[in-house]
Amino acid sequence: MFDYEKKHLEMLREHLAECTVLLKTNGKFPLQKPGKVAAYGSGVRQTRKGGTGSGEVNSRFFITVEQGLKDAGFEVTSEQWLESYDELRQKAKAQFHKNLKAEAKAAHANVMMYSMGAVMPEPEYDLPLSYDSDVAIYVVGRICGEGSDRKPKKGDLLLTDSEIRDILALNNAYDKFMLVLNVGGPVDLTPVMEVENILLLSQLGVETGKTLADILLGEANPSGKLTTTWAGVNDYNPDIDFGNMDDTCYYEGIYVGYRYFDSVGKKPLFPFGYGLSYTSFEMEKASVTLEGEQVTAFVKVTNTGEVPGKEVVQVYVSTPAGELDKAYQDLAGFAKTEELQPMESQVVEVEFGLSQLASYSQERKAYFLDKGDYIIRVGNSSENTTVAGIIELDETVETKKVRSIIEKNDFQDKVYGGRCEDKAEFDGIPRIKFNARSFETCQVNYDVEEEILPEVATLTEDELISLGVGAFDPKAPAISIVGNAAQSVCGAAGETSMLVKQKYGTLVMADGPAGLRLDQRFYRDEKGVHSIGAAGFPESVMEMMPKAVKLGMKLLNGNGEKLPEGAQVEYQYATAIPIGTGIAQSWNTDFARLCGDIVGNEMERFGIHLWLAPALNIHRSILCGRNFEYYSEDPLISGKFAAALTQGVQSHPGCGTTIKHFAANNQEKNRLNNNSKLSERALREIYLRGFEICVREASPCAIMSSYNLINGTHSSETRGLITDFLRAENGFDGMVMTDWVMDMAQAEKNPKHRGALADKVAEAGGDVFMPGGKKDFQRIKKALHNGELSHKQLEINGSHMLKMIMRLQRH
Repeated sequence: MFDYEKKHLEMLREHLAECTVLLKTNGKFPLQKPGKVAAYGSGVRQTRKGGTGSGEVNSRFFITVEQGLKDAGFEVTSEQWLESYDELRQKAKAQFHKNLKAEAKAAHANVMMYSMGAVMPEPEYDLPLSYDSDVAIYVVGRICGEGSDRKPKKGDLLLTDSEIRDILALNNAYDKFMLVLNVGGPVDLTPVMEVENILLLSQLGVETGKTLADILLGEANPSGKLTTTWAGVNDYNPDIDFGNMDDTCYYEGIYVGYRYFDSVGKKPLFPFGYGLSYTSFEMEKASVTLEGEQVTAFVKVTNTGEVPGKEVVQVYVSTPAGELDKAYQDLAGFAKTEELQPMESQVVEVEFGLSQLASYSQERKAYFLDKGDYIIRVGNSSENTTVAGIIELDETVETKKVRSIIEKNDFQDKVYGGRCEDKAEFDGIPRIKFNARSFETCQVNYDVEEEILPEVATLTEDELISLGVGAFDPKAPAISIVGNAAQSVCGAAGETSMLVKQKYGTLVMADGPAGLRLDQRFYRDEKGVHSIGAAGFPESVMEMMPKAVKLGMKLLNGNGEKLPEGAQVEYQYATAIPIGTGIAQSWNTDFARLCGDIVGNEMERFGIHLWLAPALNIHRSILCGRNFEYYSEDPLISGKFAAALTQGVQSHPGCGTTIKHFAANNQEKNRLNNNSKLSERALREIYLRGFEICVREASPCAIMSSYNLINGTHSSETRGLITDFLRAENGFDGMVMTDWVMDMAQAEKNPKHRGALADKVAEAGGDVFMPGGKKDFQRIKKALHNGELSHKQLEINGSHMLKMIMRLQRH
């Protein structure tokens, strides 16, 4: 291993247990020492370090659960079971691929795009268990990814009959039994809730298996908290419309995740913010202060157990209903303690501004705070809080006046309620009066002239247009490859214009969000750089790629595994960090910043300027196949963690993040052309807020628009989102790119809505159409010549691009 690999793994190792969530414990763990362990389940040997698609990272190696146990000194007594399961699973996978190809053929679809992200449900099996070990674990494994959504079926969201049977059998037979969940998102645990030790291991990157062994032996203590509510499949909001081909209706409005469960008084299996530890903590009653609009909660936390550990203080606010309905409570702030020794205490401070609690009124075209009581609740999950203070606002006040940013703004949200307040919990609670006249209403100026760089005037028309068309090169092939459209770094996802490279340089982009997705090995010659072996494709695509296409790719990228005489192999081993949900489950933004620091270091090392991450879409439905990449069902968590990773990456010169997918991108079904229909209130309060937080706190270099439409117009073609919301309202001064828009990426036939178009994107203020090709170049040129696209707008877009290209060049 190279020194940087060792260093980065050491940096991560200290924190990985913070990403795991102890859901249940009866005190039988941790173990005193390693011994015989009966390890069952698909996740023991087929351990998942992350998801598929853009989330894949080609690290040098990866520690499975089986290997981690053995390295820690355990004797795994279930190897015969594991061998038999592997054989059975391989046969099931071959049949699954055969079925996929038949389905794609029947649908007249591109087999690679049709099967992208498709995941085989874990198969049923009938294999004997043994009962001659000291301890047993069952590791449930699930994987999902880009291009395909999850299904409420056995082997996916539901446990298989075989899994339920064996989990319960082991639980009854062993005094020390733990159910381990090597998953990227919720699984319905209803049938096995009698199990008394359950660990959400998550998917932690390179050392996933080692982390489990450390936790079993007490060398690490889980301190994570859920960032998504875990419930039975049928207990989530029934009004969430999901998986439609053309139009997806966000009927639920703001009532996503815990906002729904808490508002209707429904109890999930495990609530948002929940997580246990090997130790116990006590929170003293919090005190609350108010300075200006700034609220601070002070909480003394004491470790009352017998081992060191960390706790998370969470502050929620119940806002008064007035003009608009309100969720029962919203997360307003959080903070994690240091590692506390037994009986050690720490006073934790959690700060937030009252204005961040403002609701958006479509009628007022303003954010506002309703007159009434703002109830401050403090605890360690959304379900376990106590009232710490009440702030009385004497009258309704508008905090910010804006303009409508989406068309056809007539969607009606459903209203939920029914949970009754226990007035007794307000007895004796301190009240703080706040005068609404202390607020100054912010009026956004949308008429600020955008800067046009003098360098833009020196460009030819073709050079200016090319800045808006990815790695445009008139001599390049007509097709750019999804996920592998760069010329300077093998396996990189894309690049900016080749026509201005000599004058100003170019930006090389690499996929994420669990590290850099690059090809591991390459060589150089007079023609450039060439991958050795598979050329940057996700595993799920490679598995379904016809042999003729694989051969063509080898020819396109050099000689496949065969090196020319005298060629030297070079290496690009990237570190796989935890999945986005796993990082957020730490509730530790310092750890997220550390992850960004690791990625930024490797970007410098491999010549990458823009990381196509973090991804911060909302966990609207547990069915979304890419939720593992995203942080939470809550926009505050999403924004704070995206900001922290961005700060870590951009602490390195010449490195920037690309936060994505902007916006309301919450399913993979027909992702290029699906239309998200929602109210502007839900859009602003839930789906844009995380982007707003990240832009204001971390100034990311770039933002990637999403494939989908919003109320009938592609997000990438919506001027209200790009120019008004991002730039005028939030001061974003970076570049805006599209996702990788290509005809070949369309899996579904005859969608109702067309795909995004390069000229329409440029007209809306989108700076660059990715990955870019001749057709896109010609569309912009034609629109410019016939007056549909102004030259001034193209100069503004080009200025954004040149500014970022020049800023990120390393000298």
